[in-house]
Amino acid sequence: MSDTMQIIDPTGKKVGTVPRLKTEVLVRMYRAMVRTRAFDDRCIKLQRTGRIGFSVPNRGIEATSVGAAAALDITQDWVAPHYRDFGIPIFHDIEPESMMDNMFGNVDDGAVGRQMPVHFSFKDKLKYLSISSPLGTQIPQAVGIAMAMKKRGESGVCLTTFGDGSTNSLGFHSGMNFAGVFGSPVVFLCQNNGWAISCPVEKQTASETFAIKGEAYGIPGIRVDGNDVLAVYRAVSQAVKRARAGEGPTLIEAVTFRMSGHSTSDDPSKYVPAAEFEEWKGRCPIQRFRTWMIAEGKMTEAEADQIVAEADAEMMAAAKISMAKSVPSLETIFSDVFEIMPKHLRKQAEFCIGHYSSRGEGVNDKGEFPL
Repeated sequence: MSDTMQIIDPTGKKVGTVPRLKTEVLVRMYRAMVRTRAFDDRCIKLQRTGRIGFSVPNRGIEATSVGAAAALDITQDWVAPHYRDFGIPIFHDIEPESMMDNMFGNVDDGAVGRQMPVHFSFKDKLKYLSISSPLGTQIPQAVGIAMAMKKRGESGVCLTTFGDGSTNSLGFHSGMNFAGVFGSPVVFLCQNNGWAISCPVEKQTASETFAIKGEAYGIPGIRVDGNDVLAVYRAVSQAVKRARAGEGPTLIEAVTFRMSGHSTSDDPSKYVPAAEFEEWKGRCPIQRFRTWMIAEGKMTEAEADQIVAEADAEMMAAAKISMAKSVPSLETIFSDVFEIMPKHLRKQAEFCIGHYSSRGEGVNDKGEFPL
């Protein structure tokens, strides 16, 4: 990856200029990467044991998400994410319990059990647009958010993330074109993890890289080692600085690899060569950053191990708390529509709850049912 920005190589050796970051920020980045993997591992276990229905593996992507998250100012910047980005809310201190609530679809889930797991949205601590399953839909939405901030005279920037497969969507092309024409303060971050489900990169595009696609829209493109958290941080920081200064959007291609399936419904061993997995194991973003941090005296082996142990315990505890919560009542389908429920809707709600309660199909008199 000679034309790819890199600061720490896969062995943990410094090969570029390190960004000026305080030790506490570097430790926070490492902790966020470890917590992201711990959350991901716990969700996989929950799905495999039948406690939740679905998850999207994040193993191997941690540096891309956390590096980007660290470059944002959450007091003013927005995020329009896709579904493989656990590291962004985790870095910005969204409680794992809140994320687990969505995985279970329980009564405290922000989507009230109506979304799939992994489809988070946050509005209190983080300006984080709701995730949606269709590919690329968040990209033009991000451009719209960015343009709204620009028109209001605000200095906020919108980061939008997406996979390599999403570069083939209408949303990518229309969003990029609009942003290029109108100079929207938006950062496009493409996670090039090598596969669009089972479709390899070479069957997705004839372009030399994904970063080069920006040229068609008058947008500068940068290619970065997505498993190098410091390189991702630098690339996104530079793009955010450009956007904030009124210099327009940037397209960043983060070259990484998902060390699992596209989702828990997918078996990557059916299409990813075993040798490719082995090659990327040696590029682990967490091990790479850990090696560099210890070599630089930013933390000790014992401190790094403690962070891992604490993260595992934290995610297990969050899962247990969320799993114990009740499911949303059937009435919320009706009561969350209007501030004051109109008579015709109240009548429908009463009929629906009464109907299901009378059938004896695991529905109680409150209309609660397993989602």
